[in-house]
This record gives sequence, structure tokens and C-alpha cells, in this order.
Amino acid sequence: MSAPAAVSTRPTRKTRIVCISDTHNQTPKLPRGDVLIHAGDLTNQGSYSELKKAVEWISRQDFQAKIVIAGNHDITLDKPFFSKNQGSWKWPGDQDSTACRRLLVESESITYLENTTATVGLEGPRTWFTVFGSPCTPRHTQANWAFQYTPEGAEEVWDRISPGTDIVVTHTPPKGHCDRAAKDLKDEREGCPALLRRLEEIRPKLSICGHIHSGRGVQTLQWRTEKTSPLHQATESNIGSLVESVDFWNDPGISNKKLSLVDLTIRSRSLRAGRGLGGHASLTRQSVPDSLQGRIRGQPDASLMQDETWHQPPSGDENLNPTSSLTAGALENNEALWGGGAEDQVLSNVGHGCPYEATQGVEQDWRGTPCVDTEVARIERTTVVNAAYLGPRIAGKTVGYNKPIVVDVELPVRGSRDDGEVADVE
Repeated sequence: MSAPAAVSTRPTRKTRIVCISDTHNQTPKLPRGDVLIHAGDLTNQGSYSELKKAVEWISRQDFQAKIVIAGNHDITLDKPFFSKNQGSWKWPGDQDSTACRRLLVESESITYLENTTATVGLEGPRTWFTVFGSPCTPRHTQANWAFQYTPEGAEEVWDRISPGTDIVVTHTPPKGHCDRAAKDLKDEREGCPALLRRLEEIRPKLSICGHIHSGRGVQTLQWRTEKTSPLHQATESNIGSLVESVDFWNDPGISNKKLSLVDLTIRSRSLRAGRGLGGHASLTRQSVPDSLQGRIRGQPDASLMQDETWHQPPSGDENLNPTSSLTAGALENNEALWGGGAEDQVLSNVGHGCPYEATQGVEQDWRGTPCVDTEVARIERTTVVNAAYLGPRIAGKTVGYNKPIVVDVELPVRGSRDDGEVADVE
């Protein structure tokens, strides 16, 4: 790897991003923020009626930008796949893939990304960022789902992420990070190794994902500063060589009315430097030797007992079909919801509590004043956020709901670097 670039002194300002994924027809109340990111699986199987309700729910939310990708369950949005495989599912009526896609593509308030990049400017905090979004997930089993790729095609998918991207939104997690689950896989993983390799090359500030419901949580990866070989060919068997250490998030919103907040601001980093990790951002550090990289699982210091205080939040739609309807089969056959061995048969307590209470904490202005970011231009850390809202299926039933994950992050102030043509998001 080349040496880090010269020190950057561009001004930044705090921006609040609300992350959620895998809502599967649920329409929970969301915390306030500047940006909403939904990382896929809006529905159980992507019927027009399901997608319409999801789009209407997102459109009602008060965010300056709403970034949305599809997931493997949003079947009709993958037009080639749907044309060949629509007979594999039961539908409430004839489905028009073009009409389904139009709901998102033509939305006036939603930025729908499908292996594409957008540049977003915010009027509130006066910040801007580039974001890449992809619905694609690796195909691990014989199960046939939308937007899947084979291991041989993985690099082609992730090579679409451009250098300089600030936020990467994918339905799949990267391999080894926020991807705990996986039935019938020897290493009990379902993340994508090719995505992890590309993240190391691009080094975005945030990697937001879902798909593996029991992998819900946050990890900040400290990338290695030196390559382990001249060719830097990290393979699936040695991807641990990419990561120096991992900071694990301790969710402050467990079983209470507080936000599930991740504070990545400069002030938070200063506090951690003075007091040690586990301070303002609730992170604990674990060094990651290469030999142990494949054994890291979810949230190691969180209780694995199910939180009994949660209950189903108001969905905002009394007529919404529950997951026990005709679309339940789509969830039952989803490999991302299967539990693993005995260790995976209980739900992590991370993020539980009454989900809609996440919006009832103390209100405060999250927009800080401009500050100077003195990090080197080549980012050495990437924070991975698995924001799955629905819990995993255990013994055929979905267990629990998670709070949306709220991320405070420093982003460049408009005009502080060559932002080119940045569209204002009203």
C-alpha cells in the first residue's frame, strides 16, 4: 500500500444518519435525523402492494435525503430474475415488474440505488457525501433469490464501488463482520469476502448493510497500514490479514428508551483518546490476529438472552399483512434467517427493547458547529453497521425487533472540497 496522503484540513460538520434494514413489511416509527438509509428487504417478496406500502412509509419520513436499496426478498425489483422465477412464489395477483420498479425509481423523495453511486448535498447541516448502493448478495445455497451472484462473479459486482466513496450501502455484510448466522457453512458466516476486500481498498467512512438478521450490530475496522504480501492478494482464507483490530459497539439503547446511537464524531474520538475506548461511543476494542479473524462473532460482550421487554411496534398500517400470511414462506426459506448451531439458537439482546421507544429519548440538536478534520486523507477506519430491524427466525418464528441504528458522523461541509455538481436535497 502506498503511504497515507497528506494531512487534510477540510472543515466537517456532524451529520445524523438513521440506518435500518430488513423491515419485511413493517413500518416502524423512526428517530429524527438528516439522512435515512434503508439497506434492503423492504418486503417479504416484493409484490406491488407490499412495495407501495413501503414506499409510502418512507416518503412520509422527515429526512432531507432517503437512500434506499433493494434486498433479495424484493423479488420483482430484479426484473430478469422475476421473469424467469415468478412461478416459484404465490402472489396476490399478477405482478408487473416494471410498475414495481417505477415506485422507487420515480419517487420524488427517495434516492434508489442499484449498483450505482449518487452524490448528495444536505441543506440542513450543509454537508455532502457520495454513496454507493447495491442489492446484491452471495448465493450460498440452492435457494434462489433476487440479486444474487456466484463467488466467481463477486469481484465484478464490487469493482463498481468507486474510489472516494464516503458511504457504501449493501444488502450483504462483508465477510467476518456483522454477519453472524449461517446454517450449513463451516465457518458459520454468510458475509462476502470480496466485499471486505473492496472495502479495504476504498476505505469508506461507513459500510451499511443488513441481510443477516442475527448479525445486527456495529463494528469499526482498523485497517492494517502495511500489506502482508507484495501482491496484496487477500483470499477468502486469509481476509483477516486486512484488519488490524476491531472496535465492538455496546448498544446504549438496550431495554430502554434511549437511541441505539453510534457516535463517530471528532469529539467522540477525542474523548476515547483521553479516557480509553468504551467512552462516549460505547466501543470496546479487540485486536484481531489473522488466526482468529474468522472466529469473531457479532457482539461478544452482549447478553445472548432474549430481551423480554420488546413488543411489536405500531406499524402505521392496520391492513398490513403479517409475516404469517401467504408471503411467510418467503421468509421461512431465507438462508439469511436460519440459526446456526446451538450457540445461535438464542437471540442476542443487542438493540432490543420496545423498538418505537427509540424515538422517545431526550430530544437534542444533533447539528454541531463546523470543525476541522485533521485525519489523513486516506481513511484508516471503516465502521460496518448491520441495521437489520427484524430479528432472526428461530424454530420457524421471527424473534423480536431491533431499533434503528443512529450514526453521528463527520461529513465535509459544502464547498470545502471539490464537490462538483451536488444536488440539493430539500
